[in-house]
Amino acid sequence: MIVCHCTNITDHDIQAAIDWMRTADPFAVITPGKIYHALGKSADCGGCMPLFLDTMRSNDKLEVPMQLRALRTGATQENTNEGRPKGHRISKQVSAA
Repeated sequence: MIVCHCTNITDHDIQAAIDWMRTADPFAVITPGKIYHALGKSADCGGCMPLFLDTMRSNDKLEVPMQLRALRTGATQENTNEGRPKGHRISKQVSAA
C-alpha cells in the first residue's frame, strides 16, 4: 500500500527501513525523519504523516530499547528547578517600603 504519494513510499518500504535500522543499531531511536533519510527521500506536504506513523507503530521492532526507557523519568526527576539553583527566586519576605 502506498503511504506517501508525494515520494512514493509504501508500507513495505517503511517496514524494511525500520528492520534495517534496528539491525544496524539495536539502540537507535527511530523517527519518521530517519526513515525518510534511510530511504533517500524527504517529507513533502506532510499529509501522509498520520498513516506513516500508524505504519511505523505496527512494526514490533519500533519499541524504544529498555536501556533508553528510564532516561525520560530520570531527567524529569532531576530537573525540578530547570537547572537553576534552589535559591534563584527573590524572597517573598521582602517588604514593600
